[in-house]
Amino acid sequence: MAEADFPTRWGHFRILGFEGKFGDDRRVESAVALVLGDIHSAPPLVRIHSQCLTGDVFGSLRCDCRQQLELALQLIGQGGAGVLVYEQQEGRGIGLMAKLQAYELQDKGRDTVQANEELGFKADHREFQLPAEVLKALGVKEVRLLSNNPQKVAAMENAGIKVVERVPCEVEPNAASERYLNTKKEKMGHLFTTR
Repeated sequence: MAEADFPTRWGHFRILGFEGKFGDDRRVESAVALVLGDIHSAPPLVRIHSQCLTGDVFGSLRCDCRQQLELALQLIGQGGAGVLVYEQQEGRGIGLMAKLQAYELQDKGRDTVQANEELGFKADHREFQLPAEVLKALGVKEVRLLSNNPQKVAAMENAGIKVVERVPCEVEPNAASERYLNTKKEKMGHLFTTR
């Protein structure tokens, strides 16, 4: 939809905007890709990051989202090449208001999975179709995927994007995120080397 110059503190990127229609309801999804350097001579480092207003913007300590976003940009910048796909899938795809309702349930003792399910959602509603299509549009066929989520690896592979390496995206936990991270590991199968 659009492309522009995008200097950041981690490097000088290009920002590209994408939209697509997905699912049975043909819902419109949006994403941006931050692209740095030569992403075609070798499988680039790629992070698929879902929007998290509370973490990414406000610095919430309930999750590890902002830390993962900054780690990804730092690693791509240090490596001189890579792609960060930022998709608008707030709250693992349930939306901002439902996410805040899930927070309220978590305050009453539910974990993140229980809260989503109590609200009538799956633990994770994302399918990662748009990020795969973004990578294809960029001509990327193989990636080093920066993720702890095996669902992202499977989604890329199923879409025809070969994951030649899963690069851990682990950040330092804090007291407020400890339970959240444990739930991601125990109930959602996220891969952690230090937990």
